[in-house]
Amino acid sequence: MKFLDDTLNQNYNMKRILHISKYYYPFRGGTEQIAQDCVNAFGEDFAQQVICFNHENGNKEDYVEGIKIIRCGCFAKIASQSLSLSYEKKLRNVMKDFKPDVVVFHYPNPFVASILLRVIPESCSLVIYWHLDIVKQKILGKLFWGQNRKLIRRANQIIATSPNYVEGSAWLLKAKDKCIVVPNCINEERLQETQESKTLAQRIKTNNEGKIICLAVGRHTEYKGFKYLIQASKLLDDRFRIFIIGKGELAEELKKESEGDSKICFLGVVSDDELKAYLSAMDIYCFPSITKNEAFGLALAEGMYFGKPAVTFNIPGSGVNYVSVHGITGIEVENRNVEKYADALVLLADNAELRNDYGEAGKRRVVENFLNSQFRENIRNRITCI
Repeated sequence: MKFLDDTLNQNYNMKRILHISKYYYPFRGGTEQIAQDCVNAFGEDFAQQVICFNHENGNKEDYVEGIKIIRCGCFAKIASQSLSLSYEKKLRNVMKDFKPDVVVFHYPNPFVASILLRVIPESCSLVIYWHLDIVKQKILGKLFWGQNRKLIRRANQIIATSPNYVEGSAWLLKAKDKCIVVPNCINEERLQETQESKTLAQRIKTNNEGKIICLAVGRHTEYKGFKYLIQASKLLDDRFRIFIIGKGELAEELKKESEGDSKICFLGVVSDDELKAYLSAMDIYCFPSITKNEAFGLALAEGMYFGKPAVTFNIPGSGVNYVSVHGITGIEVENRNVEKYADALVLLADNAELRNDYGEAGKRRVVENFLNSQFRENIRNRITCI
């Protein structure tokens, strides 16, 4: 991407877009990846800046792929919300000096929302990228009820990641006329197999010859539902092998839950080549998330990209059941129903043709809907105020 210095950013022949994200690359997270995808989608046709919290210490300004990033230092984090003494001053300065035509605000971020509502000029359009409702922190959700009303009222457009989430969110239903759907995208370049990943995949298959290889990937936290997968494993026979990639605050608790079950193997954090190897070697992709905190399921789309069937729970209002379609790309079962989850795995294990049909349909669905090319087109063409 061509370098955009401060002089070019003030070029009044280019529309100016300010992106507001919690954090930004090199910090790794779902929201942060989508924020970077947005920036890359608009590309060189727009002058762009990003303001966010600093995932390290103190205030800092730097450039990522030619885009100026203003990072605000934090003094505390409460209920996953970063707090900063410098943020309001920094945001006011950006509004004054950069003079954005459009703000793309990644929600939820209630501390910043309170500041944004005070400082955004009337002449500036506001696009809210609605990643998810605040569902876990119910007290905070009620506390910010009035703020959300003002935010939605002020928005020119609201981006939702799936039609399911629009229909399942009380907030988005109130502003359905402002909502557009832009599905998230996977980074297909990162998922391209290498010789090393192919060699490792073959080794995994050889070491598990005669077994049905199941894979689950994600942070070890409550809403990812790994404990239900572990409980389902206890109902399966020994032909299954279930590999779980990731880490998180529940890692030790999940390992304790799986004690005595030799079918479960925790791999922790793995390299990109190792991830691709397991994605390639698996027979079934397990995605046992249970709440709307899983608003879309990028990891689910990545698993489907490798042409394997998915087994999911039904999550009302989540995009998970939009990404994988029951009876077409995989099997969807009653939320938290361990017995039915195990039954779905057995059905797929017993029927190689069904696994193949679902897997092929899943890859087609990802290629046709959830790649960078579609995301770029959707972002640029569906936001009418840019």
